[in-house]
Amino acid sequence: MPDKVVTRFAPSPTGYLHIGGARTALFNWLYAKHTGGTMLLRIEDTDRERSTDAATAAILDGLSWLGLTWDGEPVSQFERAPRHREVAEELVRTGKAYYCYATPAELEEMRESARAKGLPPRYDGRWRDRDPSEAPPGAKGAIRIKAPTDGETVVHDRVQGDVRFPNKDLDDFIILRSDGNPTYMHAVVVDDHDMGITHIIRGDDHLTNAARQTVIYQAMGWEVPSMSHIPLIHGADGGKLSKRHGALGVEAYRAMGYLPEALLNYLARLGWSHGDDEIMSIADMIAWFDIGDVNKGAARFDFAKLEALNGVHMRRMNDAALLDIFIATLPYLEGGPAIAARLDDRGRAQLLAALPGLKERAKTLVELVEGAAFLFVERPLPVDEKAAALLSGEARAILRGAHAALATVSDWSAASAEAAIRDYAQSGGHKLGAVAQPLRAALTGKSTSPGVFDVLAVLGREESLARIADQID
Repeated sequence: MPDKVVTRFAPSPTGYLHIGGARTALFNWLYAKHTGGTMLLRIEDTDRERSTDAATAAILDGLSWLGLTWDGEPVSQFERAPRHREVAEELVRTGKAYYCYATPAELEEMRESARAKGLPPRYDGRWRDRDPSEAPPGAKGAIRIKAPTDGETVVHDRVQGDVRFPNKDLDDFIILRSDGNPTYMHAVVVDDHDMGITHIIRGDDHLTNAARQTVIYQAMGWEVPSMSHIPLIHGADGGKLSKRHGALGVEAYRAMGYLPEALLNYLARLGWSHGDDEIMSIADMIAWFDIGDVNKGAARFDFAKLEALNGVHMRRMNDAALLDIFIATLPYLEGGPAIAARLDDRGRAQLLAALPGLKERAKTLVELVEGAAFLFVERPLPVDEKAAALLSGEARAILRGAHAALATVSDWSAASAEAAIRDYAQSGGHKLGAVAQPLRAALTGKSTSPGVFDVLAVLGREESLARIADQID
């Protein structure tokens, strides 16, 4: 292994950071952290038609939200085009590449001929050994690499094992187009070499590219980095991951109320495992991760598992830390901005006090918003249908008695409120539930909430009595 591991994440800024890209970034980041190395970031923005600054910003924002920090400044592949040209021209000088002047019509003819024989379309090498002086006047040639014609190119892959490619299938592919722009295949190799990348970890859809890129490395006399091609993520039904399966940008997961740490835990477990450990902290993942342990087979994305895992992370999280993440995420959550607008010091204190009860019932931060909404509504409370059914005529009579019992409590707490309600229920011959249910409906406007005595404690004496009074007047 080299002295220091250097990995890289290299997204194309043609859209958001999707979930498969996030897992690739995570595996690069974990491997770098595990080995005490570094992870670099390269924006592969050579496709000028489709690359946008907005997409670059969305990718950086997504990585930052997940906590997948990179070392140094992001590298723009497009800005390195002069260096890519320089290397292509050097390969021509050393006889490892050549100018090809085949016309579009000739290339189409080669494709048609291959198709007719049922073969993959290939360039037939017609300019490989011709003298450039034979070029049509004024023609601008493309540079093609001289691929080996016999034997095989082997990709030594830490996930897939040794993958062998017969060299007869690797034609002399273009590394520099006739307009002077490098191809993706070539730019990637030059950038990875110049950035000192020692370990390439990427999706296994790049495995055939790896063979061609190996040809360029060998032509330049450069060491080929360690390669690891990780399986793609499929939907729960085994089909290619699509939007309905969860092929969304990471910002969609933030809006759905997932914690970054839970999402990373879930992504790490897609294709990699450590014994029977399901719940992992970031520190656990860094300590345990090794790229050689990644499975060859495609992993399946399952929203139900992600949600359950998120719930576990929320319940295990320190309340103050969860409150900080919750408040920071409010602008992105449905119903969140309304809470954020009313979150003064008292509201924060109430929210912190309510969190132990709220997080027991919530699997996502969106559910936390729904659960916490009762703290921030104006009186008189809107009452939902189920809660309204709990406030029937008989229930209102019980509620009057409960209001009177609570009004006698001076030292207000969950315990003192509970004692007063239990006494009242017992003396009136009511079951505790018959008192607690209308009480919950009056206090929260909903039929479900954290424990009703916790709700009384969090709302405080004045607000609790006022909310109950609203329902009995």
